[in-house]
Amino acid sequence: MKDILTAPWMIEMIHTATNMYDQGWDERNGGNISVLLPEEDVKDYISGEVIRTIPLKFDAKEIIGKYFLVTGTGKYFKNVQYDPARNLGLIRIAPNGTDAELMWGYSDGGRFTSELPAHLMSHIARLQIDPDNRVVMHCHPTNILAMTYVHTLDERKFTRTLWQMCTECIVVFPDGVNVLPWMLCGTNEIGEATAEKMKTARMVVWAQHGIYGAGRDLDETFGLIETAEKAAEIFMLTAHLPIINTISDAQMHKLEEHFGVKGREGYLD
Repeated sequence: MKDILTAPWMIEMIHTATNMYDQGWDERNGGNISVLLPEEDVKDYISGEVIRTIPLKFDAKEIIGKYFLVTGTGKYFKNVQYDPARNLGLIRIAPNGTDAELMWGYSDGGRFTSELPAHLMSHIARLQIDPDNRVVMHCHPTNILAMTYVHTLDERKFTRTLWQMCTECIVVFPDGVNVLPWMLCGTNEIGEATAEKMKTARMVVWAQHGIYGAGRDLDETFGLIETAEKAAEIFMLTAHLPIINTISDAQMHKLEEHFGVKGREGYLD
């Protein structure tokens, strides 16, 4: 059996969690990541023995038997690089769909993030849109969070503002961003609402809280959030000033044509 800490997906997870903390997106134990892993990528690194079973508080029957690498509840992203086995866990969705089988990790007796039901709901929703989706990432980017206090939460207007802040935005996230009003976190209700929003966009902003992003790998998902956060930072730096110049809809149509993307239907004039 190979050393799980040498697995490429483990190394990438550790680097990503560290980078997210360094960006200031995951203070204390804020934020969580889940990565769907094919069985063939996992089998050489685990014995196959179930360490213990953890209730999910959610029926994940659509993804029974799937493996996920998940950050732990109450764990600090800054500590992932120093003790992965304590701060991360590799789980498999049990045959009953309502339990998770721990295959590795949570070595201090811990468990997966309390947001795991929301993650799994989002995974299920995104897999219906993109069978290659593998990552769901939640964090608290400072400027996205600040923007939800001073900008309308109308999804079209919120997206258009971000698109207008950086030339690359419509290219990186042509599907825009969806937005939820403040909801109690750690509940199935916010998970269900997020999953529904994930059907039309890969990023869902939680007002006064943070953002959920989804993608095919950790780099793509990190990059989506990173780009939206840069745009939000520019907005927050300029919102109190008179705007003299902007990126027009005509210019964004040129970007669509040049880069072969299509902005969300009805979001451009």
